[in-house]
Amino acid sequence: QVQPVELGGGLVHVGGPLRSSCAASGRTLISHRMGWFRQAPGKEREFAAAISWSIGITYYADSVKGRFTISRDTVKNTMYLQMNSMKPGDTAIYYCAADPSPLRQMSTDWRIVDYWGQGTQVTVSS
Repeated sequence: QVQPVELGGGLVHVGGPLRSSCAASGRTLISHRMGWFRQAPGKEREFAAAISWSIGITYYADSVKGRFTISRDTVKNTMYLQMNSMKPGDTAIYYCAADPSPLRQMSTDWRIVDYWGQGTQVTVSS
């Protein structure tokens, strides 16, 4: 079992940077993929980025590619999402997630994801 816990989020101005963190625990973490999903008001939850915990391969949604960077620290068991060039459309609750599915499968349907954090609000103000 994997338990993700988001740390961070907050308020940022348009064009600014923000970094969110996710602490993860669990003996099977190495066999999981971890990722970030987000849900804006009135919209369905959507995939943002994911990373293979064991070898660090990354995968991004087109909407964040080139602006967001996902990474992980295997010593601290912490995943990061560096968000740059923030847009008002990035405003959402951001959820940290973990699942044993392959990266691309994890990105296609949030409903298959096994483990979720509690979510953290990210607001981009203009």
